[in-house]
Amino acid sequence: MALFFVHIPSIIYLVFLGCIVLNILIWKEEKRMDPSEPKWRIIVALDTDSPQKALEIARSLVNEVGLFKVGMELFPRGGPQLIEEIHKMGSETFIDLKFNDTPNTVNGAVRSIVALGSHFTTVHASGGKTMLQAAAQAANGTSTTVLAVTVLTSMKNWADLSEVGVLFSTLREQVLLLARLAKEAGVGGIVCSAMEVAEVRSLVGPDITIVTPGIRFPEGDVGDQKRVVTPEEAIRMGADYIVVGRPITRALDPVAAARRFAEAVKNGLADARAATLSARG
Repeated sequence: MALFFVHIPSIIYLVFLGCIVLNILIWKEEKRMDPSEPKWRIIVALDTDSPQKALEIARSLVNEVGLFKVGMELFPRGGPQLIEEIHKMGSETFIDLKFNDTPNTVNGAVRSIVALGSHFTTVHASGGKTMLQAAAQAANGTSTTVLAVTVLTSMKNWADLSEVGVLFSTLREQVLLLARLAKEAGVGGIVCSAMEVAEVRSLVGPDITIVTPGIRFPEGDVGDQKRVVTPEEAIRMGADYIVVGRPITRALDPVAAARRFAEAVKNGLADARAATLSARG
């Protein structure tokens, strides 16, 4: 009996510690991505070369969107530390470096991204089937999804493709060819313009993730994007996620802008569900 009372403080401490651990696990579960929530469909592009500025943007939007995209401009300066800081906020990351190299090199690069815990990363589908298979193999069984980039949304037509040697395919045909190649290679997702997303969705089926950049409202500045649509249209046509940069991050009120995009995503999801039910009769 005396021994029991001696250990009471230790027992209380262990119970207290257990409660803390349980609360942390519950918090992480609550923060886990929920595709039914419109905000988790929005990826904000941190288009800056300043890690400090990127973290300021992320902190201001952490409760409004689900993921933050760190690309070629930002990652060399922010590196793994920036990714870790964003994860500490409870958000997911998308490391967008568009790998395009030999299969072994890309396999190693994707494994490095997996080690950072990023939800998405990208490779160029034009790197070929063997390279795509190597990328997919590196992410297999992990929480990282490899996205194959088809044709950049800064390219508009056959003239743009012909400059890089694609002479016998229209832009649409090239997107579909690369999407098919990516699916055959076992890649988990596709990046394409929403102008092609309906056909890509029909081609790859419901299990492949589709991410769509070039999202703007009608009054928005398109910048260097050539193939753009509204967020509602993108989701309605089959996109799982939309990538939005300046229309949110450079808005007078970024939080209000993010909420407007989330509302449009919500409407797009409702329209997509209604269309599915109607098709089933």
